[in-house]
Amino acid sequence: MTLFADLTRAASPIRAFAVASAVFGWMAGPAVASEAAVPLVQGDKIVITTLDVQADALRMPPEMRPLVLSRVPTVSQIAGNLYVRRALAAEAQAIGLDKDPLVVAHLKVAMDKVLSDALLERIDQKSTPSEAAVEAKARTLYRAKPDRFKAEEQVHARHILIAGTTTESKAEAEKLLKDLKDGADFAKLAEEKSADKGSAAKGGDVGYFGKGRMVPQFEQAAFELKNKNDLSGVVESQFGYHIIQLLDRKPAGVRPFDEVKEELAKEVRASIVQDARVAEAQRLQANGVPDVKAMEAFAKNYEAAVPAARRAVAPQQ
Repeated sequence: MTLFADLTRAASPIRAFAVASAVFGWMAGPAVASEAAVPLVQGDKIVITTLDVQADALRMPPEMRPLVLSRVPTVSQIAGNLYVRRALAAEAQAIGLDKDPLVVAHLKVAMDKVLSDALLERIDQKSTPSEAAVEAKARTLYRAKPDRFKAEEQVHARHILIAGTTTESKAEAEKLLKDLKDGADFAKLAEEKSADKGSAAKGGDVGYFGKGRMVPQFEQAAFELKNKNDLSGVVESQFGYHIIQLLDRKPAGVRPFDEVKEELAKEVRASIVQDARVAEAQRLQANGVPDVKAMEAFAKNYEAAVPAARRAVAPQQ
């Protein structure tokens, strides 16, 4: 893996989101930095401060930091772990491990990563586009690929589920259907009677869905409803007996720009940040001259250990 690839790869959605989050810290709330380092754990010549905890938290996604650092038990655990690490490091220095050539190289690589990450974040911030520029590019993307935003027909429904397929369950569902036709409050009955507790808490609302998302009997009954607030009959599925009410219907078509605007804006921001990183990585990598013979000699030193390494890895695959 080259430095260029490491700095610029964003093939997975998670990587792309991490890049975008590095730029738009508002997603995680305000960035909180201590005005002064406040001691959190102190011992024999070792102190862990608020800045140490904040520095350690940089390894977390920005949107996660407030969730973690707002909890006293978590802060206590992090500070305690850092104290042990620093104490171990002090003992390592005392016996001269910081002079070991491989350890020295490891420390250099670690420092390179910290400093390069800080610079990349600054590059990200400088490349942040204006909201007007983001919207303009988002509209261009929207117009260029309309097929991407095609949506199937969807219905918005709520239901009440009576569990089981016994005669008693069916009779209870039929009684509820009669009550609804007589003017009973659907949301209240769903909350009180529905066995689907996830939707019951929302008055039976299961949101919008297209075909192929629900069990066949439920789907067919929901799509057969024509007008808002229409009620189905008692519908049997493997889960029991449903009473379904239509809340809305969306015809098939292209999703409007306003509906996909934020999705596209995130994509545009991430793309601009990624382009800035690529440009910087290419500029720097142009100065690096690889020594192929030295790399071949280095790799040859590890050839004898390959069979054992494969045996060790195989059970984990």
